[in-house]
Amino acid sequence: MDSGLELLLLFHLACTWALVGLIWTIQVVHYPLFERVGPEHFPAYEAAHARRITWVVGPLMLFELASGLALLALWPPALPAWAGWMLVLLLGLIWLHTALVAVPLHARLGRGFDPRAHAWLVRSNWLRTLAWSARGLLLLWLQQNL
Repeated sequence: MDSGLELLLLFHLACTWALVGLIWTIQVVHYPLFERVGPEHFPAYEAAHARRITWVVGPLMLFELASGLALLALWPPALPAWAGWMLVLLLGLIWLHTALVAVPLHARLGRGFDPRAHAWLVRSNWLRTLAWSARGLLLLWLQQNL
């Protein structure tokens, strides 16, 4: 495999693992603590969370998406094709969940703390947590099998 493709894979792996670390922090630390903010302060807290987390997660997700699509387009024949499609499938699942579940739940929470919306956010976010973790492990396996 040429060095440009190796660098692309390494960049993609780095973006994914940054997001794996972030999603696990969000899942086990940050989201569960939402309920401790207090109802009078929660709308401002949620707005600040959404504004600040976007600066971290937004560029990483866009870099991961762009590098993932580039990697698929340049997929090396030495690596199994199913793995490339699995990476894209997991990435699609993450983006769909983010757009169709996480963002609407955050919008609902932005109007005030809602215990049901919060519980659903924490529970449903396991899907993204596990999907990103699977992507990270698959990418490590691919890196080792070059």
